[in-house]
Amino acid sequence: CLQLVIQTSSIADKNKPFEFRINKEQSSFHNRLLQHDLEKNYSGRQGNAHSSSITSFPVLQRTAEEKILNSDRLTLERQKLTVCPIIDGEDHLRLLNFQHNFITRIQNISNLQHLVFLDLYDNQIEEISGLSTLRSLRVLLLGKNRLKKISNLENLKNLDVLDLHGNQITKIENINHLGELRVLNLARNLLTIVENVNGLDSLTELNLRHNQVCKDVDTLPCLQRLFLSFNNISSFEDILCLADSSSLSDITLDGNPIAQETWYKHTVLHHMMQLRQLDMKRITEEERRMASVAARKEEERKRESHKQTLLKEKKRLTICNIAHQWEIQQNRVALVASLNPDKDNEPCQINGSAAYVFPEESRSLDTILSSAVQGLSVLESHLVEVEGDTLYLYGSGALECLDRNWSVQTAGTVVTVSFMFIEFDEIVQVLTKLKIKFPNSVHLKFKETNLVALQQFNALAQVNRIEQLTVDPQGNPVVSFTLWKYYVLFRLNHFNLQKINGIEVTQNDIVMAERLFGILAYVASSELPHYRMLSLLGESRRKQFHYLLEGKGKKSGIGNEEMSNDNRRAGGESTARATLNYSTKDFHMEKLEEIKERKTLCQTYIENLVKEAADINMKNESLQKLWPQMFIELVRDAVIEIRNKNSYMKLCLQRIADQK
Repeated sequence: CLQLVIQTSSIADKNKPFEFRINKEQSSFHNRLLQHDLEKNYSGRQGNAHSSSITSFPVLQRTAEEKILNSDRLTLERQKLTVCPIIDGEDHLRLLNFQHNFITRIQNISNLQHLVFLDLYDNQIEEISGLSTLRSLRVLLLGKNRLKKISNLENLKNLDVLDLHGNQITKIENINHLGELRVLNLARNLLTIVENVNGLDSLTELNLRHNQVCKDVDTLPCLQRLFLSFNNISSFEDILCLADSSSLSDITLDGNPIAQETWYKHTVLHHMMQLRQLDMKRITEEERRMASVAARKEEERKRESHKQTLLKEKKRLTICNIAHQWEIQQNRVALVASLNPDKDNEPCQINGSAAYVFPEESRSLDTILSSAVQGLSVLESHLVEVEGDTLYLYGSGALECLDRNWSVQTAGTVVTVSFMFIEFDEIVQVLTKLKIKFPNSVHLKFKETNLVALQQFNALAQVNRIEQLTVDPQGNPVVSFTLWKYYVLFRLNHFNLQKINGIEVTQNDIVMAERLFGILAYVASSELPHYRMLSLLGESRRKQFHYLLEGKGKKSGIGNEEMSNDNRRAGGESTARATLNYSTKDFHMEKLEEIKERKTLCQTYIENLVKEAADINMKNESLQKLWPQMFIELVRDAVIEIRNKNSYMKLCLQRIADQK
């Protein structure tokens, strides 16, 4: 027979207790407090003597026999308690169990200073309190409550196990002083980061299952078991610091995004060689060996990927720098043009470059990438890149790549050549090299090349073959001309262009181009002298032209009109188009300079001839005036000299002797 006494204690009046006794057979669970609605009974017996606001607590007293049977422990689980009862005369208790009740606040246990084990699992506690006097407490179980914050544990320095799972805690705090703590359970809370755990030098087990942890898992010196299942860890770098832990032997990461990766297990085992269990499964030596091999392959893949990332970043920085230099150059040209508007002897230079849209700056790079990118040179003024079947040329310096010794295989794969941030006049100078170096190139792209006039398209006739032409509106004002496509079709008719700016060329387009610009070519060719025409034609065309002009016309006695018709039938149309050529600004300036030098040379030569002729004439006139007197003096001297024959002979002999 177990005899328990439940007593009601009112804070307002403790001298009038209400007592009752209950006898019950106890078969298996001892120290069980029976359900009793104390407040209701107490208020019913007291009538209206006390108001409903008075707080009252049940007072628990065990019999002497019960105390002897379980002297140091008391179990009050599943009793639907809403408050902690006053435990009278139990100062020696070491274990107290309040599991599965409805307690909202920890109180009335401050007198149990020898308490070592306190279990308040599955209650409704919202704040940790009332524990400051329990300095001997070693195990505190507060799982499945309503806690939102860790607090008021300052005096529990001997705590060995702390269970706070199943609460609403958002931050780890106020536990740094628990140097003796070995087990910490924070599973099923709202944690996103593991912090403020420095000082937990004795912690061997940390349970963080079912949280929202995504990174920064700090290393603890004695940690052996770490449970991180079902969190938000997506990268191995987030837990890389754990690889330095020599004590860690058991870790769980299942349920995280990282566990879905193919490299997950191999990478973890490779970096954490000290592990004995992963995701609650024992690790075999074969798994370690395979993990080491797979991890090496993964490292090589990452290094290659990192290298490619660096190359892409360097490419981006270089293109940005080239674009910046191009914009500065175009602004300078525009400024010079605005300051010198009256120069008619130079080709008009139009600033066709719109403000270039720089690629978006990379805002987030990992630490390694950031440090590596700092070493990249951003002073590169050009870039050459072969990607697939396209050769990309950025900046005028890239044109020098055409002088390289390209391999036959690489040169043969190039189908498209793209020019960016290069003056078209500079491109014209290398077009002949283009058809030699890359014989299979059939597609030309121009972006930010300052195409400003239709006549510039004449230069493309130098290329071996073109099937597609792409002229980007950015930096090429000529695209704004309505008829530019028709002019291209007319001038490059012999290439049989298939696409212009990605649009298929139709037969109607070709007919329209001929109607619009055919007369222009006819006028240009008819007004051009024969010697100038010959300079525009190739060797085979020159022979054909000579045959038409000289051989066939003379032998057959054909008139000029019939010869002209034969000339057109034999290819005169292409000849007419050839008269529509383009001279670059530099070439034009060189011609002007050459003409100027020739003019100066001729002028100097004529001036010297005139001066020399004037001198000769002046000397002739002077001679005519002086000659009569000179003749008289010559005759007189001769007569005087030979007047004395002997003296003259002696003088002559003397001269002959002196000469010997």
